[in-house]
Amino acid sequence: MARFTVGLIDVFAETPFGGNALAVVEDADDLSDAQMRRIAGEFNQAETTFLLKSERADRKLRSFTAIGAEVFGAGHNALGAWLWMGEHGQLGSLDTPRTFHQEIGNDVLPICLVSVKGRVHGRMQQAPLRLSTPLAATDALAAALGLDTADVAPLPVARAADTGAAHLMVRLRDAQAVDRAAPSAQALLAVLGSAGAEGCYVYAFDPASPDTAYARFFNPTVGLWEDAATGTAAGPLCAYLGAEGLLNSRKTLVVEQGVKMGRRGLLQVSLAPDPELSGTGIVTLRGTLSL
Repeated sequence: MARFTVGLIDVFAETPFGGNALAVVEDADDLSDAQMRRIAGEFNQAETTFLLKSERADRKLRSFTAIGAEVFGAGHNALGAWLWMGEHGQLGSLDTPRTFHQEIGNDVLPICLVSVKGRVHGRMQQAPLRLSTPLAATDALAAALGLDTADVAPLPVARAADTGAAHLMVRLRDAQAVDRAAPSAQALLAVLGSAGAEGCYVYAFDPASPDTAYARFFNPTVGLWEDAATGTAAGPLCAYLGAEGLLNSRKTLVVEQGVKMGRRGLLQVSLAPDPELSGTGIVTLRGTLSL
């Protein structure tokens, strides 16, 4: 019988049960794709990340949703895995900042880790911004979100933005509209398909107060109805707002997400010049999986 060290870590959380929970499976090199998908289904979290050896980087990461869809990009799935390793002493001393490299899909990306007052913090680089063609009209989008067309702000235009995973960026007129969103999965899937996007990031942003945004994330494409904290969406949002000249002079953004789900998290992103996602996490469970 094979045994694997596994557990849960709440990413982008300051207290337990905040942010976005990630399941982690160590030493997963001998697991088949089918086994990884079954394990992800057993954990039934937004994502489960498997830690593997890499010939191109310090670690290879593979992540699956609860329905077994593999997801890419450097979001909470990757940051949480490195925070897990750091919290369990697998990366050596982190008293001073250290940079590691992670293989995710075709990308090899750096991540910097440091221990601050006994907690590991990570700063992770994403891929350069890629933008898709803007949506020609927002009527179908608004209807798919259960909103009025007037709830969708005209600028920046709704379009897919990608720094590792393509998600549709949709600015709504205020935080109340973000909270009112009640998508239809089938209708939203049709809009996402036409936009060349995987998930949908609805957000409120005031150019007069450009330090923060308020967001929710829906991804029926991979069976993820709503996600509590989505690094692969916060990164391209920051990059997109930066490309539109809407960020503050420091080129930073703090995204508040998960409030509607009762799992508030703060995602810190900066452009340097590509998005860098920062945060910490809290290990809530460690145990053994037997197969």
